[in-house]
Amino acid sequence: MNVALGSLPADPERENEDFAAVAPGVAVLLDGAGVAGAETGCVHGVAWFSSTLGGLLLSSITTRPAWSLAGCLADSIRAVRSLHEDSCDLTYRASPTSTVVAVRVGAGALEYLVLGDSTLLLTDEDGKTAAITDRRLDEVGKRLRGRVDDLPTGSPEHAAALAEYRDALTGLRNRPDGFWIAGPDPRAAEHAFTGTVPLDSLASVSLLSDGATRLVDRFELADWQEVVAVLGSSGPDELIRRVREAEDGDPNGRRWPRGKARDDATALHWVLP
Repeated sequence: MNVALGSLPADPERENEDFAAVAPGVAVLLDGAGVAGAETGCVHGVAWFSSTLGGLLLSSITTRPAWSLAGCLADSIRAVRSLHEDSCDLTYRASPTSTVVAVRVGAGALEYLVLGDSTLLLTDEDGKTAAITDRRLDEVGKRLRGRVDDLPTGSPEHAAALAEYRDALTGLRNRPDGFWIAGPDPRAAEHAFTGTVPLDSLASVSLLSDGATRLVDRFELADWQEVVAVLGSSGPDELIRRVREAEDGDPNGRRWPRGKARDDATALHWVLP
């Protein structure tokens, strides 16, 4: 496997809540989430949740080739739940959750799964790139953001509006009229976007957390094909550097309104033979 991986926390003084890993023919990326400023009800925390779920998912996908990716994810969520349901309050509104992107090669095809707002990029031999992203969270968010985007990022007023928005968002988590994400309930795996693509049609596969996709879907400073070109020529670290440069040039969110001035950013780029 020819894989390049880069990851950087939003703040070097805080844990990186993203997780990415590979095994022969398999790659996974998770972006952990809680409710900012709120206790999670979990003594382990968001980074523990995303890395534990990611490690178990990678193992399940690798050792159970006959299982679907959704089946592997559901089983891994159950396994993580069993590890901390006796010590943590998994019914708490801010219990840790995570997006999931997973791919597996087998029988001449690439199988994929996307749950939550991380992104999978599939690039063909002609350089055309298709982006697969679960936009249900964004669609719900647009209805609820209210004043968040009108206030300077990091201000007390913005923090208060953001807390109100996230409370409302949490109430729609893993509900038919809301959005789906990996958390305590394995049934979320049933609602992931899944599919297969002929392997010989692909030149590369890229897995990105939403902190790394900001260059396209938040800042509009590049398109997906340009992102893949950067990943192929200069690697994930250069993509993340460009994201940080844009973030640092707009620390108050005036040009690009957003919940976080900076976000954990992870990119995994897999060049296929």
